[in-house]
Amino acid sequence: MSRMELDKGARIEREIVNAHQKMGVRAERYPLSGSTRFRGSGHDVDIYAFGRDEAPAVAEVKGRANGKGFTMLERWLGEYDVLFLRRDRADPLVVLPFRVWQRLITGGEDGKATSANGIGPRKPESGKGAEA
Repeated sequence: MSRMELDKGARIEREIVNAHQKMGVRAERYPLSGSTRFRGSGHDVDIYAFGRDEAPAVAEVKGRANGKGFTMLERWLGEYDVLFLRRDRADPLVVLPFRVWQRLITGGEDGKATSANGIGPRKPESGKGAEA
């Protein structure tokens, strides 16, 4: 992985951590996120969604300049709040826009975490739907 790719990944991870901190939720980048198996894990971010004294939710962070791999998910999600994905004989995956995650994690409080990078409440786009 190139230095530019590593820097981009670290920048996006910091954006996610900062957005959570703005909401008053403790979050931190995991040491050497992804590049080693520190303490048996290679995830990117710890989010203390259940309180400071509880085990953190471990998060993987992905970023793509062109959205490759995300566009179908975004189309399926459309204007909805939640997308459930389930493969046969597997647990469902849940995809949430950040605005919904923000409301869940803060107990329904609105508008604390926003950034110029698009993290936070989204504005509905006309003509978008959840067609498969």
